[in-house]
Amino acid sequence: METQDYLQDLKEIKNLMSKSTQFISLSGLSGILAGIYALAGAFIAYHLIENHTEYYITLESQTFKLILLTAVSVFVASIVTTFVLTMNKAKKVGESIWNSASKRLIINFLIPLVTGGIFALLLLKNGHYGLVAPITLIFYGLACINASKYTLRDVRYLGLTEIILGLFAVEYSGYGLYFWALGFGVCHILYGTIMYFKYDRN
Repeated sequence: METQDYLQDLKEIKNLMSKSTQFISLSGLSGILAGIYALAGAFIAYHLIENHTEYYITLESQTFKLILLTAVSVFVASIVTTFVLTMNKAKKVGESIWNSASKRLIINFLIPLVTGGIFALLLLKNGHYGLVAPITLIFYGLACINASKYTLRDVRYLGLTEIILGLFAVEYSGYGLYFWALGFGVCHILYGTIMYFKYDRN
């Protein structure tokens, strides 16, 4: 009996230590929805590009502005969805959505992500359009890996997958939109589904 109590105490201590260092309430469903948003955005961007009448798409063109608006809409919808669903999951498991672990998670995620975003804007400014999709994939992957120390391990594998896709997108620069749809769309749906069945349903 004493041995069982001792093992139970050790288990509780381990759980407390894990909660203090890792934010475990990320929602798999939010990943699935973010992937769907990304696929919808890629579909819209594809048709905007196909219907563009001029030879080049410039920063001043209406097509580019609509593509940018689509990308921003996908990003905002994904952030809002992730926040709402993660907050609901955190409440169910009795975890605060704003604690030391989630703060470290956000900071470590944003450093590579913001760096990549600025890099992508500089590429656009200097006319290197073909590298934007690979750069966003690679830096997003780095952000996931950097943040994975403070959340579910599956995020690390998502990050590695995004980096690999980004490198392929550099080699096949003419297919950047397809790699973007695969990385931000299909991969999010795949990993979100895995996380949902591994963690959310329990």
